[in-house]
Formats: sequence, structure tokens, C-alpha cells
Amino acid sequence: MFAEATDPEQKTERDPRAFNAYRHGLTGQVMIMTPDDEAAYTAHCQGFHQALAPEGAVEKSLAQSIADDQWRLQRSAAIDLTRFSMGLSEPDHYFAHHPEIDAAFAQAVTWASEAKNLNLMSLYENRTQRRVERNMKMLKDLQAERKAALEKVVEEATLLAQHAASKGEPYNVETDFPPEALPPQFAFSLSEIARKVAHKSRLAAPKPFRKAA
Repeated sequence: MFAEATDPEQKTERDPRAFNAYRHGLTGQVMIMTPDDEAAYTAHCQGFHQALAPEGAVEKSLAQSIADDQWRLQRSAAIDLTRFSMGLSEPDHYFAHHPEIDAAFAQAVTWASEAKNLNLMSLYENRTQRRVERNMKMLKDLQAERKAALEKVVEEATLLAQHAASKGEPYNVETDFPPEALPPQFAFSLSEIARKVAHKSRLAAPKPFRKAA
């Protein structure tokens, strides 16, 4: 059962120790949550960052915004369920003396009395969902640009490596692609470029001819 305290003397102050306050390492904002909510929120954000695999400050910021908005959407769904559960604990307005029917009546009464708030919640969810979709597109576009920049550098480095090999000369990717010469959105290391170049070179190498048995 749920109870709403209306008399000031009946209200109890929430223990301030029930909340944790910390500064978010990525956004820099102060977050105030219960310990359980903090643990759930941290796991939620970590899951999104692992799934979206952002690189650089801009991509990480977009990934965090997406994670935060998804958290808000899930919280909205939880609030919706909680409000209807509260309605089941309130005094009945209609009776059928049947538990299932009376529960349905109570939910209908809750919906009618909370129509304005539920409508506001729906608008809130729609705007949040649109923001998620917009940020997701921006993130995917940035990641596509970053990957395209990598492929271009790898392609150029592969041609230079093949040219050096044809002359019997060693090739060092750092000579032709120093960090300051790379695109601003580039977030890959030179060692990774070198690995990809070596991989492509092995794939392009002529296969030994095998005589038929």
C-alpha cells in the first residue's frame, strides 16, 4: 500500500545519507542519486559507451547524451507504471466486487484523473526519442567520416609501402604520416595504420603457383 502524507506533521524527512553526490567524469556535472540508482546509471552508461564505441570528445559527448536520454525514457516508463500502481492502492470509486474488474476500474480512474500529466509525459518522451535519433545520426556520421579518413590513409600508405618494397627499401609509415599531417577527426594510432597496411599487403601478395598433381 502507498500513502501520501498531507499533514505536515505526518511528513518525514528523507535521510540525506540516502543520496550520493558525485561529479560526472565525462560531463563534469554534479549528479545526485541514491546509491542503487547511481550503480544502475553507471552500468547503463558504460553499456552504451561500449556498444557505440565513441572516439574523441565530440563522439563521447554524443554517446553520453544518447545514454542519458535512454535513461530518461526508461525512467518515464517506470513512472508511468508506478502511477498506475498507486491508483490501485487508492480508494475505489467503482466496484464490481471482482479483483480483476476492480483493478481495471482503478486504472481507468487513474488515467482519467492523470490525463494531463500522462499527455505531458508522452510529449516529453517523443521529444526525448527524437533527440536520441538526431544524436545517433550525428554520431554515426562522425564515425563514418573517421573510418573513411582511416581507409584513405591506409590506402595511401599501402601504395607507398608497395612502392618501397619494389625498390627493396624499408617503409616507415611515420615518415609519410606524422600526427600533425593527419585529418583533425583522425583517432587512430600509427601502429594501427601499420598493421592494416601489412595486412593489405599480405592479401595483395601474389599467391604461389601450385602444379596440378
